[in-house]
Amino acid sequence: MAILSKETSVSVITRKLCSNELKGKTKRALWELNDILRSIYLLRYIDDIDLRRFVRAALNRIEAYHLLRKNIGEANGSNIRGGSDVEVAIWNECARLVANVIMYYNASLLSQLMKIKEQKGDKEGARFIQYLSPIASQHFNFGGRFEFNKSREPIDIEKMLRMMDKIDIRDVKVKKKT
Repeated sequence: MAILSKETSVSVITRKLCSNELKGKTKRALWELNDILRSIYLLRYIDDIDLRRFVRAALNRIEAYHLLRKNIGEANGSNIRGGSDVEVAIWNECARLVANVIMYYNASLLSQLMKIKEQKGDKEGARFIQYLSPIASQHFNFGGRFEFNKSREPIDIEKMLRMMDKIDIRDVKVKKKT
């Protein structure tokens, strides 16, 4: 209550809890409260199918993200990048940036494709696209050789979206089930 009324801060309460002995009444009460809340959550998890589905979906997204990061990390060999902690931290941040760029690129393509489907009145196609993950990375070449000094044509996103729009969603669903 003191935190909500702004009489004290979380750091003050945390400091006081950490300074007390391990067998203090307040700590025991908080541990018991934590056990009660955990039990309530577990019982709800057992009874609620939707909660289990949401938790499973969240775990799948986390696993997909870790797989994407693994694919990025294994590009050009799986050696640890850098000789110092700072260099390794920089490499990890760069890999995170690449993963975020890939997810943004995919989400942007899916959003634009969904708009095309909705404009055409293809509600089934638009609904199917809603369930696709922007974390997919099968269409990226992480192990290839890249040359950035040659002048190339920019990627024609509109052409790519038109090609993607030609894919029949019903065929994709059938292939997915088998």
